[in-house]
Amino acid sequence: MQDQGRSTRKRTGGRLKNVRKRRKDELGRLPTETQVGEPRFRTVDVRGNDTKTRALATNVASVNNGDETVSAEIEDVVENEANPNYVRRNIITKGAVIETSEGQARVTSRPGQTGQVNAVLLDE
Repeated sequence: MQDQGRSTRKRTGGRLKNVRKRRKDELGRLPTETQVGEPRFRTVDVRGNDTKTRALATNVASVNNGDETVSAEIEDVVENEANPNYVRRNIITKGAVIETSEGQARVTSRPGQTGQVNAVLLDE
């Protein structure tokens, strides 16, 4: 979520003047909102001479079922505690339950930060 900064008005309703402009560390970016679909990625520069690969859309997940990890096709988003609207819009975030070719799995990675979907198979 983006920081909105201090209010522009006092409790009495009077205007507050800006003491300074926004600092570099106070700037934020909009959430990536990784969708199910043809894989699309974006590389962003981050602090400290580093980069992040953001998954804008993906249809592949590395699913772990205890003893082995297999690559599975993502079919649908079943549940997302972060936001109920994300289920309708097929948006994958950490903690989302996805339907894969291996069965239902819970996402353990952050696809908007790492660019990949890692998941753990759920016991039915």
